Amino acid sequence: MNKEFIYKELLNILDEESVKVDEPMKKHISFRVGGPADFLVKPKTEDELSKVIKFAKTKDIPLLVIGNGSNLLVKDGGLRGIVIELSDNFNNYEIEGNIIKAQSGALLSILGRNAMKNSLTGFEFAAGIPGTLGGALAMNAGAYGGEMKQVVKTVRLMDRDGNIFELSNEEMKFEYRRSILSEKDYIVLSTVIELQPGNIDEIKETMADYANRRVTKQPLNFPSAGSTFKRPEGYFAAKLIDDCGLRGLALRGAQVSDKHCGFVINAGDATAKDILDLMFVVKSTVNAKFGIMLEEEVKILGED
Repeated sequence: MNKEFIYKELLNILDEESVKVDEPMKKHISFRVGGPADFLVKPKTEDELSKVIKFAKTKDIPLLVIGNGSNLLVKDGGLRGIVIELSDNFNNYEIEGNIIKAQSGALLSILGRNAMKNSLTGFEFAAGIPGTLGGALAMNAGAYGGEMKQVVKTVRLMDRDGNIFELSNEEMKFEYRRSILSEKDYIVLSTVIELQPGNIDEIKETMADYANRRVTKQPLNFPSAGSTFKRPEGYFAAKLIDDCGLRGLALRGAQVSDKHCGFVINAGDATAKDILDLMFVVKSTVNAKFGIMLEEEVKILGED
């Protein structure tokens, strides 16, 4: 892969400040680990995004699209090819009546707060999830009995040929921590969310309750990617891990949180390898004791 050629071609599409070379991914994911991306780009428009995607496809360059990196673990060898980061530029939204139209890089926390200000209920569950709308749709993010499936009306997407199209809620194939985006390489551009009129004081109270639960039960003061493992059917990952005596277990810079066993955290200067090795220990131990193989909720990317 001729990096000089790729850089020149990217500068034909984007301005210089929107293209970073050998960019450490630890700056872009919430785990604060990860080696360099060959190129990290921040397109400002759908046209620029489409051109970067088409260029990558034509030249057979690996391409990854991310939001704010809150559910990713990038390995220490980093990522080859081009990483597109949407969270900075694709984050506009508008509220009309009970409808929110938002771009994929909009933060769930900001959408949640503004839904509340407009006395709209149904999005309280998402207001404390530390991610962008695009990532939340990809994995049908949920908390406290709510999930994206319940509030999404339609989604505007772009395929790897730059074509733009719309899918309905049903066509998005939402399941537990999955959607059509788990199997197709579509890029979320924007979404229409439908909420219900509610009582602002009740909405505030619910959001405050959820926020308090997060603060008291989750290790928010350490870098992590939220819940590390999916919930196995009929069980809770955190309880299985705790019942194996793994609470607080440390491996070099990584640790099973002693506050919430479902979180593997970067307790200091962890590497991605530290975190992956500890995840392996957790999965192996739980499987040996209970015969249940935990599945990662965090998306693991890159080279060793």
